[in-house]
Amino acid sequence: MMVLGVLLLSVAQCLFSFLDVQGSTEIEAKKQLDLEEKPIDIGASLDGEKLFILVEGKVLIYSIVQGEIIDSIPVSREFDRLTVPGKENVIALSSSSGKRVEIIRYKTLHKIDISGLPVTGPENAPVTIAVFSDYQ
Repeated sequence: MMVLGVLLLSVAQCLFSFLDVQGSTEIEAKKQLDLEEKPIDIGASLDGEKLFILVEGKVLIYSIVQGEIIDSIPVSREFDRLTVPGKENVIALSSSSGKRVEIIRYKTLHKIDISGLPVTGPENAPVTIAVFSDYQ
């Protein structure tokens, strides 16, 4: 049985080696970003929802879902490489000239507009706990 399998594999290899098989790749541009600064490097978040674009002096955060730059992180101008390693919410920056690596952990903060809503305690408190208890 093993000999038959090897023989069939050898015959298939001989048949396909004579064929001139060519493929093509279809490319479609989804979006073009026109930046004010020259991009140095780019990386994507693990969930595929954000792009991190290294420009001189900062990292731009582009939301693929929203289709716009949503924030930026100031960094040293010496950085010339950006990597998004396997850890969630971490960006690694490196400088070949400065022989330096910096690891940045970022958090997404969400603002909730509570104007006009009932509150307990002072309205200008530094922390607000929002309770979503009326699901209907």
